[in-house]
Amino acid sequence: MSTWVALLFIGIIQLSTGAGAASVASATPATAATTASPAPVNQALSLKEKLKALTAKSTHVQSDNLIFDLPVTYNKKVSQWVAYFQGSGNKWFRTWMQRSYKYMPFIQEELKRAGLPSDLAYMVMIESGFAPNAISTADAVGPWQFIESTGTRYGLSKSWWLDERRDLKKSTLAAIRYLKDLHSEFGSWYLVAASYNMGENGLRRRIKKYGTKDYWALIKLDALPQETQDYVPKILAAMLIAKAPNLYGFRDLEKMDPLEYDVVLVPGGTDLEPLADHLGVTRKALKDLNAELYLGYIPRQIEKHFIRVPKGAGRMVSTYVYQHSRKVALE
Repeated sequence: MSTWVALLFIGIIQLSTGAGAASVASATPATAATTASPAPVNQALSLKEKLKALTAKSTHVQSDNLIFDLPVTYNKKVSQWVAYFQGSGNKWFRTWMQRSYKYMPFIQEELKRAGLPSDLAYMVMIESGFAPNAISTADAVGPWQFIESTGTRYGLSKSWWLDERRDLKKSTLAAIRYLKDLHSEFGSWYLVAASYNMGENGLRRRIKKYGTKDYWALIKLDALPQETQDYVPKILAAMLIAKAPNLYGFRDLEKMDPLEYDVVLVPGGTDLEPLADHLGVTRKALKDLNAELYLGYIPRQIEKHFIRVPKGAGRMVSTYVYQHSRKVALE
């Protein structure tokens, strides 16, 4: 990055505005995040105005989304992941960014409603790239990558035809309950993310063994698995790029429309593929809306089940269901 961009970024990550917004750490490499008192509103606004003036020097820089509600540390590890997403990981990150326009508003709204930092939504970007059917090598599934036992603990059902870990809303609500529990125990959003990645039992043992609850200190001591050492820096790098994508070379992104849908109660036996054909939408689009139905249909032995359909399509679905039911009855 050029000198003025680097200085701009140091200014960006020192922004802290709004009720309950977290203050941010030093922009220089450090082994631990520091906390400062929030700046007065008029001072924050003044800084934001200055940042906008600086970014105005480049016609490709967007600077309207420079508010963070998670603490931000900019150090060597974060810098390395920023560089990776700009370089070798550019293709993946571009795809994630484009998907984020569709899914991020929905996730952030649920987080805000629950009183949690909306920037926790960037965990989903790192966990799954917003892919509803993502499966990890550890058999974690869905946008929030729940393993089966944790998903069950937080109310996500799994059966031979249904896996609610794949459902964006249900898994987001489950993740919110889980994140609240983790924060109640660990008290730090960095440790919340670390425990989400490696499991709370493993993190408890390492905190006890090394005698610190400082995420960066645990990294310095090499006390965490490598994946967990990289996890928070990845989230921070994703946040920083996503809030000013043009600044990092992510231009001409294809912005998907924000997720909207209607919820309709349909009978057992409903198959998503012919329903998609009837609605005039792609089969993949309807299946992604109903990713929890990982077989693509509702078994006949299930009396009724709610599904999601494109916004405004509720009446067409009702007509389809009625016609399909009559056809089945006449057979």
